[in-house]
Amino acid sequence: MLHRRTLLTAGGTAAALAALGWSEQALAQAGLKLGPAAPFSFDALVARARALAARPYAPPPPLPREVLERIDYEAHGKLKYKTDFALFKDGPGPFPVTFFHLGRFFQTPVHMHVLDAAGGAGQAARAREILYDPAYFEMPADSPARALPPGAGFAGFRFQESRLGDQAKLPWQGNDWVAFLGASYFRAIGELYQYGLSARGVALDAAVHGKPEEFPAFTQVWFEPPADGSDTVVVYALLEGPSIAGAYRFAMQRAKAVVMDIECQLFLRQDVARLGLVPLTSMYWYSDKLKPSGIDWRPEVHDSDGLALWTGGGERIWRPLNNPGATVVSAFADKSPKGFGLMQRDRDFDHYLDGVYYDRRPSLWVEPLSDFGEGAVQLVEIPTDDEIHDNIGAFWVPAAPARAGSSHSLRYRLHWVADEPFPSPLARCVATRLGRGGQPGQPRPQGVTKFMVEFLGGPLAGLPFGVKPEAVLSAPRGRFSYVFTEAVPNGVAGHWRAQFDYTPDGPGPVDLRLFLRNGGETLSETWLYQLP
Repeated sequence: MLHRRTLLTAGGTAAALAALGWSEQALAQAGLKLGPAAPFSFDALVARARALAARPYAPPPPLPREVLERIDYEAHGKLKYKTDFALFKDGPGPFPVTFFHLGRFFQTPVHMHVLDAAGGAGQAARAREILYDPAYFEMPADSPARALPPGAGFAGFRFQESRLGDQAKLPWQGNDWVAFLGASYFRAIGELYQYGLSARGVALDAAVHGKPEEFPAFTQVWFEPPADGSDTVVVYALLEGPSIAGAYRFAMQRAKAVVMDIECQLFLRQDVARLGLVPLTSMYWYSDKLKPSGIDWRPEVHDSDGLALWTGGGERIWRPLNNPGATVVSAFADKSPKGFGLMQRDRDFDHYLDGVYYDRRPSLWVEPLSDFGEGAVQLVEIPTDDEIHDNIGAFWVPAAPARAGSSHSLRYRLHWVADEPFPSPLARCVATRLGRGGQPGQPRPQGVTKFMVEFLGGPLAGLPFGVKPEAVLSAPRGRFSYVFTEAVPNGVAGHWRAQFDYTPDGPGPVDLRLFLRNGGETLSETWLYQLP
């Protein structure tokens, strides 16, 4: 076993760490084996990505596949990173870093590096690779992982909670707040201390008929030494794939929630049919909106229940999610959007009754920091019959075709929160319920769907007694009937619902729109629903 105390007395390792410019306190990181120093800057990383995209794709040297295949789910679960070897365990900064092991489901090696200083634009630093060693992991004697070669790399990493916080309440060794694992996937906990949906670096050709989706990966990662007392960590990453190369900078803040400022520059090597920027990935199985009978004992199962949009023109839109019978891609054309996100609005535990706490899953909001220009937020909904599958995707697709040789530069902020960080002053949709059309006690017409859509808050709370909001409905075809609004009889001020029947005039999906108004005053966000 590799011991920190032994390595601290090893002159070569101590000298190497001293060359990094770290404090005496940080020399405790000598438990990690480091490679030789190399210069690093974000500008150089961008140049490297640009150069890679100009050449034919060369995949990373493969590791022994037969070994990785033997590290199955059970074997991988036994490979626990030893927190004694955590990067930044003794500083600088409050957040130690631990690493994930490679295995059957995470076969692309990620090479981790530590910097001696900030490496942002115009700044130069030196980097040393953190060399993989099986001694970093709790590993059974018969584990197939022992057959991996030295320096194999890691599958991903995570930042642990603060080592300076209340360790009795939240010990850092067993709690993390952000994790990067698999391709370009990453996720963070929200202010309710629960993981849920994920984000990605980029999505290529998601749900394109006749073309498989491509999953580029973060193959190289660099950790900037944080400042003592800071709640922000900075990470750089190189993205590589057959059709693309890119450079990323993540500045991740752990406060009440998790906020990430992300800068990326992407370079296309090949044409891409659907270029998904700022992609979000989630799961929606079913909710109280429309639940098949007897499918599961729980009332609802989902990480997110809707897509929220704040358009460039200022409109606020709520689109409830569906679990469709076939894959559906919806596009919401826009110019310079103010934001969008996959949200979990329903926070009532009794609506889930599950110990995995779907009621605490974070919402994820995208705030553009640069002008996204013209394009569309696209929503991908894929059929699923279980909660283990991510079947929801949302991302920004530029209007211009994604051609080989083109590039994209973006800056945006991700908010991993309990609710929207920029709430609308209007009433918002809190429930969508579907049923058979018609009126109780009368024969029910065939092919008619009844909707009950609830709104809460905003100007609705100030409506004078006796004033009913008007339900403003529209659809490209079909007809509405039996339309009215009423206060929800629960004694909550500003809680109203609109009820209506919809009759289609032909096959195929149709988008329905609804908002509430009083005279010329808009009272609610726009509810937008796709009826399959």
